[in-house]
Amino acid sequence: MLSTKKKCYFCRHFKNEIIILYMDFTGKIIAVLPEKTGVSAKGEWKVQEFVIEDSASSQYPRRMCFSVFGADKIAQFNIQVGQDLTVSFDIDAREYQGRWFNSIRAWRVTPAVQAAPGVMPAAAYGAEVPPVASVASAPAAPAAAPLASDESSDLPF
Repeated sequence: MLSTKKKCYFCRHFKNEIIILYMDFTGKIIAVLPEKTGVSAKGEWKVQEFVIEDSASSQYPRRMCFSVFGADKIAQFNIQVGQDLTVSFDIDAREYQGRWFNSIRAWRVTPAVQAAPGVMPAAAYGAEVPPVASVASAPAAPAAAPLASDESSDLPF
């Protein structure tokens, strides 16, 4: 006999839990695009787009164009070309005349975390590793004399 009652194992395990995923991109601002303004039913709006490039990826750099919505956020973030920033963002999509367009909107912009002085950052995957400097080694200590063995033992060790 078939049961009409559906089981949702995924829902049961995550019932009453909130899962928050953050999307961040760290890099250098390479372009500041002009502000766009307009008027809607709620009032005047302002949006500005920026292009950020991943500074860790050297051979194939990754770039992302993101927008900041609202005059207050644009002024608060005060993004300039050449800054190293970490951008937290949300992705959304909208449909227009049968085509879909992505929207990447920043909700937090912070200065990128700098490495501590004297600490060398890890090399990127595929990057050449510098040779290790040879250390002047002291002459090796002579090998220890073997222990006296009992000839009556026929064990190989």
